[in-house]
This record gives sequence, structure tokens and C-alpha cells, in this order.
Amino acid sequence: MSRLANVVFFLVALLAAMPAPAEVGGYGIGTPASAEETAGWDIDIRPDGKGLPPGSGSVEDGEMMYEAKCASCHGSFGEGVGRYPVLSGGEGTLTNERPEKTVGSYWPYASTLWDYIHRSMPFPQPQSLTDEEVYAITAYVLYLNDLVEDDFVLTADNLASIEMPNKDGFFFDDRPDTSNTGCMKNCKDPASVKITSEPAIATLQTEEGVAVVEVVAAEGGEKVYQQACLMCHGAGVAGSPMTGDKAAWEPRIAQGRDKLVKSSIDGIGVMPPKGGQSQLSDEEVASAVDYLIQQATQD
Repeated sequence: MSRLANVVFFLVALLAAMPAPAEVGGYGIGTPASAEETAGWDIDIRPDGKGLPPGSGSVEDGEMMYEAKCASCHGSFGEGVGRYPVLSGGEGTLTNERPEKTVGSYWPYASTLWDYIHRSMPFPQPQSLTDEEVYAITAYVLYLNDLVEDDFVLTADNLASIEMPNKDGFFFDDRPDTSNTGCMKNCKDPASVKITSEPAIATLQTEEGVAVVEVVAAEGGEKVYQQACLMCHGAGVAGSPMTGDKAAWEPRIAQGRDKLVKSSIDGIGVMPPKGGQSQLSDEEVASAVDYLIQQATQD
């Protein structure tokens, strides 16, 4: 018998010895997940409180736990640190151009807060909190938003009764699915569509006189700044010029906007290209530079 025939014979024998698939359509490997194995994934909490484990936690206990496990990112009063989310405040801002969406101003259900803390927090060690700790921290965050009193104790029984200010701000979208009809004639030439804005002028008093800088794309630059620049320029990390520090920005602005934009796109010193946000377009980076120039030159 040839070597190839030996191999074929061995494979046929091996396949014949394999057990039949456990179920139709299966591959004959593995076993169905048991209820105990899936329980670790079944941790969602409904708005009516279904799914909550037994337990309780007070605002008083939650304050200490929050300071130990949450404040380094979210601030002692829920104000947010750096680019981490703000948890409190923002009431009445949802109709603003830039609404502040916090637990108190935006979230519709208190159960969402319990679920998120239990599922994802603290950031470096998700799902490391006990149920009692989750109840206590949830109670404290609700207190930071003036939704409960300082002597409140949160339990599985009373969580669903907490009325969130924006609970009626969400609705089921029952509009039917529709398909847009493609433009077939008299279509607008895409090349003719341009987004334009009037350039702003920033002035900077220098030792040599007044430097005039044309700020081209500052509109929308604040959003890009918040995303890519705030963490370093907001605190002066690694010697970076702090936002609004006229003395630090004066010699840089005097070199001209074009050089500032190029340095921001290409990177300079310890700052990586585009502040490490490589997904940003050159135009978006330029808008953030213009925003920084405005902050350094405004009275």
C-alpha cells in the first residue's frame, strides 16, 4: 500500500470513529452553554427594576466609594476630569446648540445608571464592584444630580420609583422606513458645493507691535480642541502652551498661522501628528489651531 493510500485509510478510519454531531447542523464539537455559564452575561437591568439583585446602598456610603473609585476620572462633584464624562449638571441645556448630556439632564431611567456602573465601572477594573457598592455609588450620583436627599438609601425595591427629569424626552420612532430617490436629472454638480465662512481677524500685541492673524476656520474648532487638544493644552502637559496663556502663545502666533497649522498636522516636539488623533482631517486640525489662537488673543 502506498504512503498516500495509508494516509487516506487513516483519515477515513478517524472520521468513522468520531461521534455523530450532538444536534442537527452542529459540527460535533463543544457543548451547549448551561444556564450557569450564561448567567454571567445576563446582567441587564430593566427600567422597572427587573434584574436587580438584592441589596442596598446609602448616599453616605456612596460618597466614600465614589471618591475612592470614581472621582479621579469624573471629579468629586461629577464635573468630569479632562475628557472623561461629566455626570452632573446640564439641566435645561438639551435645547442648546451644545447640550450637556449628564445623568441628571439626559438619562431617562435610573436603572441605566445602576446597569452601567455594574457592567463597566470602574474604568480600569470593570465588574469588580460588589452589588452593595454599586447601589451606594448609584445613590451618590443621583444625589449629585439633586434627585435624592442626602439620607437616601437605594434598594432594589425603590430604584424604579425614581423619576428622572428627561424620562419623557425619549419616544418610539414609528415612522416607516423609506428609501431616498436618487437624483436622475438636473442634479447639482458636487464640485459646485462649497462651505464658506467669513474669516475672523485676531490681533496680538507683541514687542514689535501689533501682529494681525487671519483666523480662517475657528468655527467648529472648539469641538476638535476638546477632542484632541484639551488634555495637554488645558493643563500644560510636557511644557505645552496652556490655552489662553497670552505670554506662552505670543511668540508662536507671531510666526504665523500657517506654521502653527503645519506643526500641528506634522507634530512637533513631544506632540504627535494631529495630537495623536490621526482620523482628523487637516481642515479640522486647522480649526482647532484657530480656536487656540482666538483664546490667546481675545481680551
